[in-house]
Amino acid sequence: MKSNTLKSLQYPIGDFICPEEITKEQIKKWIKTLESFPVKLTNIVLNLNNEQLNTPYRPNGWTVIQLVHHIADSHHNSYTRFKWALTEEAPIIKAYEEKDWANLVDASTSPVILSLNYITALHAKLVYLLKGLTDEQLNRYFIHPSGETKVTVAENIGSYAWHSNHHYAHIKNLCEREGWL
Repeated sequence: MKSNTLKSLQYPIGDFICPEEITKEQIKKWIKTLESFPVKLTNIVLNLNNEQLNTPYRPNGWTVIQLVHHIADSHHNSYTRFKWALTEEAPIIKAYEEKDWANLVDASTSPVILSLNYITALHAKLVYLLKGLTDEQLNRYFIHPSGETKVTVAENIGSYAWHSNHHYAHIKNLCEREGWL
């Protein structure tokens, strides 16, 4: 039986741990995750009713609909960060207040299909871009203002593959706990 502690509900697949050496095989695996994610997400979310979509995945957590809209917002920002890293020298990216974004009207009341369609289109563009990167481009980076952390394009691919699986697990685990699958 799965643990339902707050930590396990928040991080059902654990924290993202980037390998010290990122291989080409690892990059391919992460890109495959990003490529398959929109279909996986759509398949688990599309048949949920309004009550289910408005159920938090954990106590005091976001609802399923907020999670899906958050994924769209977060991956939109990440796509922009990839572009900045590939076209500018060590850009300092703009962070955003994801919790505040999750409380805006589009993240709490707009039809979930809007973000599912957006994630599908965005990931198609993202995967196309990532599959064409050179080793030199994979080593380009941006600076995250939180701690002035240097994040390479390769690391960001892994982070967003993890982010996809992380939020998918939130939704899947909720559906399993509630008997919706």
